[in-house]
Amino acid sequence: MADNVMIYVWIALTVVFVIAEAATAQLTTVWFALGSVVALILAACGVESLTVQIIVFIAVSAITLIATRPLVKKMLKKKVVATNADRNIGETGITLSEINNLEATGEVKVKGVVWTARSENGDVIPKGVKVRVKKIEGVKLIVETI
Repeated sequence: MADNVMIYVWIALTVVFVIAEAATAQLTTVWFALGSVVALILAACGVESLTVQIIVFIAVSAITLIATRPLVKKMLKKKVVATNADRNIGETGITLSEINNLEATGEVKVKGVVWTARSENGDVIPKGVKVRVKKIEGVKLIVETI
């Protein structure tokens, strides 16, 4: 009778872990679901010792976690995709209008394209000054004077 109860307990745990996994965006409980399936198989095959079932559950969960987590993290790691705009970093341009971060004004022409620009250090940069692109934030170039 106790064997049948543990079969239902392992089934319930497997279902809970699978639902928890489905509800999250990251792999969080899949290893425990695998461990509970193996423990369920043991219980169904007649292994009566609850201690053995729990040890196997913990061992399978730990081994699958250790074996697959680094690979899964590597696969889920978001890769930064370079855009054509990134090619402007380090390039020089000329200010078409005064750059004033406090007033949110300023335009720069780099490689024939006009961009909204802000000063990297917050200084006001007058019109007609050569600047170097330090980085891009959204659709704005962050520049410094040369």
